[in-house]
Formats: sequence, C-alpha cells, structure tokens
Amino acid sequence: MLTLKPNCECCDRDLPPASAEALICSFECTFCTGCADQRFCRVCPNCGGDLVPRPSRPPELLRRHPGSGTRVTGDHEACAGNPQSGSGF
Repeated sequence: MLTLKPNCECCDRDLPPASAEALICSFECTFCTGCADQRFCRVCPNCGGDLVPRPSRPPELLRRHPGSGTRVTGDHEACAGNPQSGSGF
C-alpha cells in the first residue's frame, strides 16, 4: 500500500491524499507538479526514477487506511532557497 506522503519533498507544499498535484517515483519520493516539472524534469532527484502521477485512494478506503502524517523534505540542490528543505530519502 502506498504511503501517500503529505507534502512535496522540495517546497513542502501540502499534498493531501486526493491531490492530483502529487507525483511519486517507485520509492514513493513525493513532489508537487511544479517542482517535478520546473526543477527536476520529472526525474526523481533521489533515485533517478520517473516521477509519475500518484494514484488516488477511494474515500471509503482512505478512512480505513489514511495517508501518512509524516512530512519529508530533501536536501536537493535544485531546492536551494527553500527554507523547509532538510533531509528526506
């Protein structure tokens, strides 16, 4: 089951479980479409994998299996200047 991380690892933008703006790689690194497109060309800066739209979870299953509440941020060179950037992967 996907973790459904709650934020972009680069800019720390909120990405609720139903967000169409969330992109993930096969390791579930999570980025918003803005950072994925403008900073990383849809290539994960952690593993080099493709960043693709994160699947959604139906609301009835989200109640039983909610997304993660743990925020993750990364130390990516392309995110320099984002005060929220820390360590993630």
